[in-house]
Amino acid sequence: MIDDDLWSAIGDPTRRRMLDLLLTSGPGTATTLSEQLPVTRQAVAKHLGVLDRVGLVHVAPAGREMRYQVDDAQLARAAAQLADVGATWDRRLQRIKRLAETLQKKSESVPPKKKEH
Repeated sequence: MIDDDLWSAIGDPTRRRMLDLLLTSGPGTATTLSEQLPVTRQAVAKHLGVLDRVGLVHVAPAGREMRYQVDDAQLARAAAQLADVGATWDRRLQRIKRLAETLQKKSESVPPKKKEH
């Protein structure tokens, strides 16, 4: 079952970049992330709030700021959903291919009609 809220959160390019940064650099704050992104600290904080609501990050106080860390289990859940969607589309595309091939074989086996004068 697809979690639309989760995929809406992941669908934003800025949030995906933030997840990438948190995965490669480890936990970070809105300030540290905004230094690496072309958006303001306030925008980063809003994006982090969205990621937190869908469970993709955990938040913990770090002095006067909040420190965010990727939730590995929720990220794995998102990856599994994506793999399921990909597998479903692969099956659909294979079915379409088989149907197209069947139709092509049928059209090739029918002799052309004679032209009437």
